[in-house]
Amino acid sequence: MNIKNIIENKVAEIIRSLYQVEPVKMDVQQNKTEFEGDFTIVTFPLVKILKKSPDLIAVELGDALITQADFVEKYKVVKGFLNLTISNNFFLDNLNAVKENFDVKEDRNKTVMVEYSSPNTNKPLHLGHIRNNLLGYSVAEILKEDGYKVIKTQIINDRGIHICKSMLAWKNSGTNDTPESTHLKGDKLVGNYYVAFDKTYKKEIADLMSQGYNEDTAKKQAPIIQEAQKMLLDWEKGDETVRNLWAEMNSWVYAGFSETYKRLGVDFDQIQYESNTYLLGKDLIQKGLINGALYRKDDGSVWCDLSDEGLDHKLLLRGDGTSVYMTQDLGTAVQRFEENNIQKLIYTVGNEQDYHFDVLIKILRKLGYTWAENLYHLSYGMVELPAGKMKSREGTVVDADDLMQEMYVTAKEKAQELGKLETLSEAEKEKSYETVGLGALKYFMLKVDPKKKMLFNPAESIDFSGNTGPFIQYTYARIQSLLTKAEYTAKSVEAYEMNASEKELVMNLANFKEVISRAAETLSPALVANYIYEVVKSYNSFYQNNPILNQEDENTKNFRLELSELTGKTIKKGLQLLGIETVNRM
Repeated sequence: MNIKNIIENKVAEIIRSLYQVEPVKMDVQQNKTEFEGDFTIVTFPLVKILKKSPDLIAVELGDALITQADFVEKYKVVKGFLNLTISNNFFLDNLNAVKENFDVKEDRNKTVMVEYSSPNTNKPLHLGHIRNNLLGYSVAEILKEDGYKVIKTQIINDRGIHICKSMLAWKNSGTNDTPESTHLKGDKLVGNYYVAFDKTYKKEIADLMSQGYNEDTAKKQAPIIQEAQKMLLDWEKGDETVRNLWAEMNSWVYAGFSETYKRLGVDFDQIQYESNTYLLGKDLIQKGLINGALYRKDDGSVWCDLSDEGLDHKLLLRGDGTSVYMTQDLGTAVQRFEENNIQKLIYTVGNEQDYHFDVLIKILRKLGYTWAENLYHLSYGMVELPAGKMKSREGTVVDADDLMQEMYVTAKEKAQELGKLETLSEAEKEKSYETVGLGALKYFMLKVDPKKKMLFNPAESIDFSGNTGPFIQYTYARIQSLLTKAEYTAKSVEAYEMNASEKELVMNLANFKEVISRAAETLSPALVANYIYEVVKSYNSFYQNNPILNQEDENTKNFRLELSELTGKTIKKGLQLLGIETVNRM
C-alpha cells in the first residue's frame, strides 16, 4: 500500500472513532506548496457534517494523528488545510518495502482472455491496427503484472466478399505474382490487389451509369462484383480451385502479418479463424427458438427482441438460413468459455462497434449465459493523422510497416545528430535506433486514454523532451550510466535523513503497484504511461538538486545510488508493461 493510502486509512479510522460518523472521502495530497509538511489534508468536506470550522477540525485531526499515528511527526494548520510532516523512518520503511515487494505479484486466481488485432486477410496492418495491437497487448501485460492469468487471442477474418475481391483481382491479372517474384511482403501484395479490384469496380460502375443505370443498380450489376459474389459462393460450396487459391493467398498474408507482429513486439497464445467459426452459433439459435428467447418471422429469418433492453430487434439468421456476424460472435464467445477456464473476456475493438457489443452481451444474457456479464468491450477512439482519416479501398492507409520504418529512420537521424553513440558497435547502434523509434511510437499511442480519439504526430512523438518515450528512455539510460560509473553494488545504508526531493521520489515509487492495479481495473495503459512520466520528472528534479558521484559522504552517496537503481527498475518495468524496451546508451 502506498504512503498516501496509509494516511487516508488512518484518517478514516480516526474520524470514525473521534466523531462517531462514517468518514467521507478525505482528499490527501502530496504537499507541493511553500508551506511546511509532506502531505496536506483538505478538511472542508467535514464542515457541513460536524458543523465546526475547518480550522478546528484540522486541529482535532492533527492532535489525534500525533497521538495515534507514530508516522506523523508534527502538523500545521493553514486556513483549514492540515499539513502533516511525516517521520523520516516512515519514508525509509516504505522504501524498503517497495524494494522487497518489487517483484511480488498477488495471485488473483482468475484467467482473463484478451482479444486484439483480429485483422482481415485482404490488406496489410495499418495505423489503426497499431493502436489496437499496442492497447490489447499492454492491457494483457498489465493484467498479468496485477496477478491475473492471461490468454492473448485474435480471430482472423479470413473469409467473405472482401477476401474474394483480392483473389479475383489477382486471378484476373494473369501475372501469377507471388511475394517471391515481386519482392513484396505477402500482406502488401494481396492488399495491392484489393486496391486494384476497387479501381476496376469504380470504372465499371461509372461505365454503367454513363449507359443510363442509376448508381445503386450499377453497383449491383458491375461484372466484377458479380464475379466476386460467385467466387464467394464457390468458396462456401468447397470448390477446390477457389479454396486452393484462397489458402495460398492467405498464407502469404499470414507470413506478412508475422513479420509485422514481431517488429511491433506483440504476440498471441491462441489464434482463431473466421473460416472455422462462421458456422458457430447456429445451434444456439435453435436452442433460443426452443426456449422462447428468439422468434422466427414468416420469411424464416430468426430475430431477438431487445426492446425491453431499450434496443431494437436484431437479425440472427437470414431467411435462407445463412448466418450474420452476430451469429458467429455468439458462437465464438460460447466456444471460448467452454474451451478455456476464463472468468472474463475482453474485446479490444474500436468504438464504432459499441452497439454491436452491447447487443452481443444482451443476447447472450437472454440465451441464459450468466457469464455474459463478464464480457467487456474495450472501446477505443480512432487514430487520425494531421492529413485526416484513412481509406483502405483507396490505398490511402498509413501502412504499419512503413510507419515503424519511419520511426526507426527518425530515431537514427536524431541519434546521429546528437553524436552520443559513436563508441558503440553497428549492431548496438541499430538496436538503439529500433528501440527508441518504436518506443516513441508505442508511448505516444498508449499515453492517451483509450476512450479518446487521438491524433498521431510522428515528429512530436520522438521529441527527446516532454511526455515522450525517448525522454523516458533517456532518463533510464542516464541512470544506467550513473550506476556504471559509480560501479554500484547494493550496500547497506545507515540511518539517513531524507530531503524534500528524495521524499517526493520515494512517494512516487511507492505508488507503482497501486497504479498497476488501477490500470488493470480500468484497462487503461495510459495510467501506467503517465505515472512513469511523473516518476521520471521527479527523478530528474532529484538528480539535478542532489550530487551523487561527487558526493563525499559515502552513506549519502550509497542512498542516492540505491534510490537511482530502484527508479531505473521502476521505469524499465513500467515501459515493459507498455511493450517498450530500454537501452543503456542513447
